[in-house]
Amino acid sequence: MKKLFVSTLLLIGLSMNVSAQKLPPHPSKSELIDFKMRELDKRYNTEKKLILNHPLATKQMKRDQLKALNDKYRSQKKMLQKMK
Repeated sequence: MKKLFVSTLLLIGLSMNVSAQKLPPHPSKSELIDFKMRELDKRYNTEKKLILNHPLATKQMKRDQLKALNDKYRSQKKMLQKMK
């Protein structure tokens, strides 16, 4: 009888402990995509600034790098919009 009483108290105590721990809410799919879009925009802007402010690059080199960056940005943006 004592073993049954102790085991039930232990079980109740553990179940209360587990139910007391709340997990943070998971972001929705649209929130994740919006976060990724903001992150992509921020990364694009910093890379663009770095290219434009590079002291040794010629105008042609900067133009080529910006074209490649714009193509990469456009494709990633399109991929994220398809996921929505």
